[in-house]
Amino acid sequence: MDRLSGFEAVFRDPVGQVVQQRWADAATAVAFEELSPVSAFPVIPGRRWGPGLWWSATTGRHVAAGSNAMRARLMALDRNPEVTGLAGRPVRLLWHERRGRVRSWVPQLFARYRNGTALLADCPSHAGAGGERALAAAEAVSAACEEIGWTYRRLPPLDDVLAANLKWLAGYRHPRNQQRPGLMPAVLEAFTHPRPLLEGAEAAGDPLEVLPALFHALWHGQLTTNLNAPLHEHILVGLRDQSGPAKRGGAG
Repeated sequence: MDRLSGFEAVFRDPVGQVVQQRWADAATAVAFEELSPVSAFPVIPGRRWGPGLWWSATTGRHVAAGSNAMRARLMALDRNPEVTGLAGRPVRLLWHERRGRVRSWVPQLFARYRNGTALLADCPSHAGAGGERALAAAEAVSAACEEIGWTYRRLPPLDDVLAANLKWLAGYRHPRNQQRPGLMPAVLEAFTHPRPLLEGAEAAGDPLEVLPALFHALWHGQLTTNLNAPLHEHILVGLRDQSGPAKRGGAG
């Protein structure tokens, strides 16, 4: 790749017009996390899970997702307290090879961090997904991100147990699961010291009312547990470490 030729960014502005701009300028000025996909996710015949939308607890908006592997990574990033924005396929990068041929790539995922930096990522179903073209594009996009202080990653699939736990907790991510006023403080107080999940739920009140709030608190990191082990009624749950930010897990 001829680095002297630079990178270009192609994206849809807030009114849907396609814009092409120097990459370094776009990265500074454009809020990619607020943009719609620059191109649709492909529909691949035979796959059990196709393109869809993920409702983000971080932004309160839907994010386009193109695969089950990407949705799992969106779940993880949506729980990361350092992430402030998410978008699916908001930008296409263009660059020239040494022989002058124009190449392009649309990373699947964009995440904005609290410090203003960002992550561009792809979510392959396995290490070799996409073949040589995807690996060559990964090298180019990584270089483009490095130039501006961002990061590009090919994020591997989540562990099956972690993915299943996140999927379960994600069902309680919406604010409505905080339940009635005053319940959440009681739930958190019940786990001042780590104790089994169901034991703490019963200590806070009627488990039918408490459990949605408990799972909501686990999703948002107010409570913590080992999400690399299957969730069950006896798993130990406790308050997060109050000395630092919530550590909700995830990638990036």
